[in-house]
Parts: sequence; structure tokens; C-alpha cells
Amino acid sequence: VARVTALCRALRRSEDEGDEPGWARAREEAEAALRELREIVRPLREPGYGEALRRKAERARKRRLRLQRRKHEARAAKEEEAARAAEREAKIDQWRAKCIQEVEEKNRERELKAAADSVLSEVRKKQADTKRMMDVLRGLEKLRKLRKEAAARKGVCPPPSADEAFENQVESLKTLLKTRTDLYEAEERALRVMLEGEQEEERKREMEKKQKKEREKLLQQKLEMDSKLFGDPAEFPLAHLLQPFRDYYLQAEHSVAALIQIRHEWDQYLVPADHPEGSCIPPGWVLPSLPTNDTWATAVR
Repeated sequence: VARVTALCRALRRSEDEGDEPGWARAREEAEAALRELREIVRPLREPGYGEALRRKAERARKRRLRLQRRKHEARAAKEEEAARAAEREAKIDQWRAKCIQEVEEKNRERELKAAADSVLSEVRKKQADTKRMMDVLRGLEKLRKLRKEAAARKGVCPPPSADEAFENQVESLKTLLKTRTDLYEAEERALRVMLEGEQEEERKREMEKKQKKEREKLLQQKLEMDSKLFGDPAEFPLAHLLQPFRDYYLQAEHSVAALIQIRHEWDQYLVPADHPEGSCIPPGWVLPSLPTNDTWATAVR
């Protein structure tokens, strides 16, 4: 259209200037451009072309929307996968840190125990040395007594000052050895108390781990029992037909008044275990028995 407009202006200019050859040449070019333009516009005038063009445009729009939706879904899936990967990494890091902490605690306990055992063995060695020195002193006392008796039989008697000096020296050594013995015994008692404390802590940790496993096991059993009685909450929405039953049977967990009312109703039927007209209240839920025939099983399913 722009080219035809330009050729029309050239025609008017040639006509105004009286340029017949230029006017004829511009006229031929303008007619050729008009024929080309009519050929381009001709399909637009055919019946149904507008509808076909509209359908084509609609298909292109839907295709763009589909590509955008797929791109959005792919981006969302990628982000979700990245979030899951980050969660897995966080769990792995947490598990690794827990394992490292447990290993470090065990290593510290082992090192502490080894150090305590080493110190205890050193104390026992010192006690053994002290006992051996006491035995040496008793042996010296016995040896001097025997030599003194042998010298007396020969008529040789040592002066009293020698006996007094020997006895003073022996008593001094005995006092020193007794002090060391008491000190070593105190160290041994302290080390034994420390070792017993470590063992008690270890037993306490083991007991806590065992109790934690028991609590997890009881919780899992409770979840399984609730799932058998009321259905799996992960499979049923809040508007499921079993929801009123769950609310009714679990109302005591959320309301003190409901708990008191339920206990009052149950207490009316308390009887001894050997009562001929009743039985005691079961400690937990009474699970339904398995279907005894195919019809019942079909209804349960």
C-alpha cells in the first residue's frame, strides 16, 4: 500500500511537470503494484477465510498458552524437585551431624575411660609399691630382731640409743607410707566414683534411647489402630463420611467436659473381673474382627 501511494504521488508530479515518459513509466509501475496488491487481498474476500484465519489465530493462542503452561509446570516441577533435594540434603546433613556427634561422644567417653583406667592403674601401681615398701620395713624389723637375738647369744648388746634411733626411723617411714596409702585410696575412690558416674550416665542414655523407641513404637501402634478404626486420615479428606465418627470418638482428646462425660458413662458399668453379669472395661480400643464371609468382606472393602 505504501508503494502504491508513493507511485500515485509520482504520477501526479509527472503530470504536473508534463513529463509524459515518466508519467507512463510510473503508471505501469502503479498498475503492476495494484495487481500485486489485489492478488494479496483476494483471499481475504473469499467466504470462510476470516473464520479460518480466526481458527488459526485461536490455535496459535492455545499453542502459546500450552507452551507457557508447560514451561510454568516445568519450572514448578524443577523448583519442587530442588526443594525436595534441599530437604533431602538437610536430612542427610542432620543425620550426618547426629552420627558425628554420637561418634565424638563415644570417642570422648572412650578417651575419658582410658584416661581414668590409666590413672587408676597408676594409683594401683603406687599402692602396690607402698605395700611392698611396708613389707620391706616389716622384713627389716624381723631381720634386726633376729640379728639382735643372735648378738645377745654371743654376749653383744647394742646400746639403747641404737634401738631408739631404729624404731624412730621405722615409725617415720611407716607414717609416711600410711599417709601415702590413705592418699592413694582416696584417689582410687574418687576415680571409681567418676567411673561409676560415667557408667550411670551411659546407662541413663541407653534407657532414654530405649524409652524413646518404646514411645515411637506405641505411637505407631496407636496410629495403626486409629487407621483401622477410623481410616487413614491421609487418604480421606475432612469432608469424608468417617469424619463425624472420628470427631465423636476422639472428642475427649480436645474437650475436658467431653472427657468427664465419657468417663461418667463408663463408670456406670464398672464391674469386677469375676462379675457374672459383665466384664471389665478393656484397656484400649476393641478392634473389629476379620470378615467371616465374602459378603461381609465386600461391604468392608
